[in-house]
Amino acid sequence: MKVKVYGADLTAWVAAASLAKAGNDVLIEGPETQLKKPLQDISALRDEPGLLDQIQLQMEVGRLKRTGAEECETDIHWLALEHNEFQGAQQIIRGLEQAVPQNLLIINQCNFGVGATEQLQSILNEDANQVVVYIPNNLQEGKALQGFSQPKRITIGSDNNWAITMTRSLIRPFLQNIEHLLLMSSREAEFTKLAITGMLAIRIGYINELANLADQMDVDIDTIREGMGADPRIGSHYLAPGCGFGGQNFNQNIARFSDIFEKRGQNSLLKTVISENETQKELLFKKLWQHYQCDLTNKTIAVWGASFKPGTASIDNAPSLKIIDALLAQGVTVKVHDPEALSNLQKYYTDEPSIHFCNNPYDAITAADALLVVTEWPEYWSPDYEKLLQEMRMPLIIDGRNIFDREALEMYGFTYIGVGR
Repeated sequence: MKVKVYGADLTAWVAAASLAKAGNDVLIEGPETQLKKPLQDISALRDEPGLLDQIQLQMEVGRLKRTGAEECETDIHWLALEHNEFQGAQQIIRGLEQAVPQNLLIINQCNFGVGATEQLQSILNEDANQVVVYIPNNLQEGKALQGFSQPKRITIGSDNNWAITMTRSLIRPFLQNIEHLLLMSSREAEFTKLAITGMLAIRIGYINELANLADQMDVDIDTIREGMGADPRIGSHYLAPGCGFGGQNFNQNIARFSDIFEKRGQNSLLKTVISENETQKELLFKKLWQHYQCDLTNKTIAVWGASFKPGTASIDNAPSLKIIDALLAQGVTVKVHDPEALSNLQKYYTDEPSIHFCNNPYDAITAADALLVVTEWPEYWSPDYEKLLQEMRMPLIIDGRNIFDREALEMYGFTYIGVGR
């Protein structure tokens, strides 16, 4: 099929790469400024594992091209705009309504909110098979290509049989390992997307709340987690306490869903979750502050992990930013390591002399008065403890993701502080 993808962020590029890899001829349309950028300079491609290579491969074989706003023969139009580009989507729809008077299929993968697809549909003539179908954007940064091409569930939001058949035909290559293919109205699909995001945020917020209480009551949150996860009504997913969650899309979707409750005069747990998560991001600094009795004069602090989660170079709303800001405000020398996100962090902290960006995790801990583990990258889980003891000035580890064994570290001679442990 011939597919045109509209958008400039991660969602658009992943859709374009995956659809091209499946054999479609794909055009990706974005702003003129993006079209002039070298692929290597587009952060959405650079930060996502494997995406830049896949884009380059599909362009080399001719199945994927970059284009401006130009007319071309297209079977399906795929909207992957950012959440604040709804007017741009309306403009695209109006242009297509005139250019393709019948059998026009538009797939909306944008996070515009509940009822947005209906508003876009109102511009078109459904009797002439001019139809907008909603497919939720369920991509996870760090696993975006895999999530698109090997999804466990896909929701199609439409009541139009022709559009559903065409959509299923397009996504058929990605249905091999599907566990749930759900059909519902576009409004129900949009609501479901936000409801799932909200539930995940509430689970994270609740386990963090329990962990903070466990700290005060001398119980180990890992034991509590195990007990909770063993209950089949609860399970263990999204029950890992830590120093807060980040990510642009996750935070935006939670905030948007909370706004929907507020506009209808309802209180929402999500508003509290958002507020408490920002407080949780300060947790490691507070633990450090308390340990050194509110005096961080002349201290050097190592930070392992800057990205908002493992597997991505993105630092959008990352807990590391709040922690580093607090450390800098106290005049601390900060030494940071991250396997992927250092370049983004350097751009964020331009000309900040108190931060040292380390290409090796052990360079970061040299002469450090504490090690703060912020992102649970796999390479941090089993470090050389003897080397840490030798290189650190003070053997203090504040583990923001509970990746270490407390008893083992204490046997080595470390002072260990976890979350809820």
